[in-house]
Amino acid sequence: MTQHDILIIGGGPSGLSTALHLKKIDPHLATRILILEKEQYPRFKLCAGGLVIDAEIILQRLGLDSSEVPHVDVDKVHFDFMGSGLQVRVPNRHALRVIRRNEFDAWLAKKTLEAGIEIREGISVKNVIPASDGVTVETDQGNFFAQVVIGADGSNGVTRRCILPNAPIYTARVLEIITPLEQNSAAPHKRNDAYFDFFPVPDNIAGYVWDFPTQINGEAMRCWGIYDTNLLADEKRPALKEPLAKEMARHGFDLSQYEIKGHPIRWYAPQNQISVPRVLLVGDAAGADPIFGEGISMALGYGAIAAREISESFRRNEFSFRGYKRRFGRSGLGQTLFARWAITNIIYPIKWKWFQILLWRIAKPIVLIVAWIFVLNWSKRIK
Repeated sequence: MTQHDILIIGGGPSGLSTALHLKKIDPHLATRILILEKEQYPRFKLCAGGLVIDAEIILQRLGLDSSEVPHVDVDKVHFDFMGSGLQVRVPNRHALRVIRRNEFDAWLAKKTLEAGIEIREGISVKNVIPASDGVTVETDQGNFFAQVVIGADGSNGVTRRCILPNAPIYTARVLEIITPLEQNSAAPHKRNDAYFDFFPVPDNIAGYVWDFPTQINGEAMRCWGIYDTNLLADEKRPALKEPLAKEMARHGFDLSQYEIKGHPIRWYAPQNQISVPRVLLVGDAAGADPIFGEGISMALGYGAIAAREISESFRRNEFSFRGYKRRFGRSGLGQTLFARWAITNIIYPIKWKWFQILLWRIAKPIVLIVAWIFVLNWSKRIK
């Protein structure tokens, strides 16, 4: 049985961020960390790939520059209802940076390896068994034993299922496709703008259709998709692909001509348990943003908070992680996720068209103020 002090299950943004923040806080811990990743980099990950400003701020604090990754910078973000709504720009910079997750994760893993942290690829975790003296992790390549384990293995990860088998699950559903840049359309989207349209809400799909610019191997493309929180799952609603097909047709695309891929997103709720003694959760395993399903910036933020909790636990030689949820709740990330959870439970259940028109078209100043105070800039409040 292989023994390590800190074992991170999952080599995505949350796991890699945890490792890099641990190295930054306590450099001597770098050689005591092992990351287990079930795939080989660069590995496929279904994700629209939006990096908001908070993600870039966290990366900059780690001395990393996301512009090294192939990307498309978005000039303006549109939040619409039935094609009309508010627009968001950020003075003197891009509003959103769009990356492909296979490229971003491989880049972040390379930076982690350069920091002296070990990553083992192609290892699938089968079971996580906490005990009073440590944690046994069973894999397809033997067993590992660690003082602490970080579950960074995503919405469908093994860690949460093992340590919290009876915990409630709040899961959104997502469909995503990639198309060429543009088609003949009477209502063209601007090439470097990103669009969120909440027109499916009155039909009991509590979410939005999106359209982002992206690139694959340097070729300009569009990423389309639909996100549904499932808050209105008890109501009668159309198949998830129907609103997406409708919006794409409005822009000259035939959904049936493209490959559709889907995945769940476990979203944050205040009652979520995010640790047990010697094991804590980060990223989507702990809970992503409920409003938009945003995960990358949240994953990076979880890593910063978890690293501080782990570092202090080693200094005390006490690994109950009783303070992790309190630390998280007091952080900028915890505060914004709570705010987003509350907003989610307001804007989606009120599904009348007049309310959605009021929200996205008429109450623009109020929406922008609320977003600026409660939704954005949370990374500046992570210590």
